[in-house]
Amino acid sequence: MHATDRRHILGKYGEGLAADYLTGLGLRVIDRNFHTRFGEIDLVCEDRDALVFVEVKTRNSKSHQAGFEAIDQIKLKRIRGSIAQWRRQNPEFSLPSRIDAVSITLLGGRVAIDHLKQVG
Repeated sequence: MHATDRRHILGKYGEGLAADYLTGLGLRVIDRNFHTRFGEIDLVCEDRDALVFVEVKTRNSKSHQAGFEAIDQIKLKRIRGSIAQWRRQNPEFSLPSRIDAVSITLLGGRVAIDHLKQVG
C-alpha cells in the first residue's frame, strides 16, 4: 500500500472519530468532505446557534507536526474561501459560522481527541 493511500485511510478514520465526538457533544453533521478550488472542508456541523466548519487533523505519531500546528494563516484563508462557496451553495443555512479544529492522535492503540473552538 502506498503512503498516500495510508494517509487517506488514516484521514477518513480520523474524520469519522471527529464526527462521532462532535455528535456526542450535541452537534449535527450536515456535510462531509466538501471540495472547492480552495481545498476541502472536512466536516460541516450545526450547533445550536452556529454553523461549525471543522478542520480535522489526524496523526499516528508524535513525530509528525501536531495537528493544530498545521492550521496556519494560509490554511485558514483557504478554509474561509471554501466556507464562502459552501454558503453560496447552501443558502438555507443562515446561522453565523465559526471554524473549529479537531486533532486526532493515534498512538500505541490509544486515541486522543483535542478540540479547539473558533480557531479562525
